[in-house]
Amino acid sequence: MVFTSSDAITLSDFIRAEQRKHEGASGHFSDILLSIALGTKIVARVINGAGIASLLGLTGETNVQGEAVQKLDVYADKVFSSVLGRTGQFISMVSEERETIFKAEDGDWRSDYVIAFDPLDGSSNIDVNVSIGTIWGIYKRVTDGSDVNPEDVSDFLQPGYSQVAAGYTIYGSSTAFVFTTGDGVHGFTLDPNIGEFVLTSRNMRIPPQGSTYSCNEGNYHTWSPGVKAYVDYVKNPKGEKPYRARYVGSLVADFHRTLLKGGIFLYPEDFKTKKGKLRLLYECAPLALIAEQAGGRASNGKEATLNLVPSSIHQRVAFFVGSTENVEHLEAYIRDLG
Repeated sequence: MVFTSSDAITLSDFIRAEQRKHEGASGHFSDILLSIALGTKIVARVINGAGIASLLGLTGETNVQGEAVQKLDVYADKVFSSVLGRTGQFISMVSEERETIFKAEDGDWRSDYVIAFDPLDGSSNIDVNVSIGTIWGIYKRVTDGSDVNPEDVSDFLQPGYSQVAAGYTIYGSSTAFVFTTGDGVHGFTLDPNIGEFVLTSRNMRIPPQGSTYSCNEGNYHTWSPGVKAYVDYVKNPKGEKPYRARYVGSLVADFHRTLLKGGIFLYPEDFKTKKGKLRLLYECAPLALIAEQAGGRASNGKEATLNLVPSSIHQRVAFFVGSTENVEHLEAYIRDLG
């Protein structure tokens, strides 16, 4: 189906229509979503011309995660921090690129929310023109007071099910913006002709079972017996067709494919990263909310990801997400074999 600017439902159209369903809505949350979309547009435009603008490559610095910082990491962090900080809706923010929480530019005692985000997921793929993305999760404040205490992380140490909204952007052959506010998952695609996000997937649903698995099998020798046994099974299920292996190495890209096609994405803990590698607050929890809103499941292998309470803003966890039947099958292997 080909959309034209006259019949397309834009993101702003969609948000206004949703807002009218809630009597007494202030419009503040609508402002938040549109601001995130604006930041996405800015970053998408720069990514498309990064090579020309000399924004590819490393800065020579290392972030709080111990990872080499790309020039685009820094740029995306600045864009989202600035655009979201000016909404007045956030009192503080967490970014993968920053060691501590930081105050939103226009945040004050009237600000109701906090946001945690990974400004540019998949940094190692930036220089080779592979899909990368942005991930974010929003929480209602649990603290009060006239100002934010940089040492107080209480607003962020909430279980994932407390998120009031979560979403991601994937910058690939097109720019897709996917989010949930707790009432289904909706996908939009940026139309460069009109500079607007257009609704392309309403109420997205992940298939209950899929035949694709996505993981870095180079780490196979470091995994637990249960995870190894599960991967052995999907590669050679008795009497059935083997699963297809698909792994990009950008979390957003691998998750997006799994959401659309079904199957399972695995990033287990291992002997090197004993608590897992992916960050709970701004990677796993937002994608877990999206997965479960779309009918899927997300887990650390033993417990639902949305039930996990962060002990620190950069806490790492094991992460398994995808079709419900696939994830439950993996969990059974872990229960039986460890």
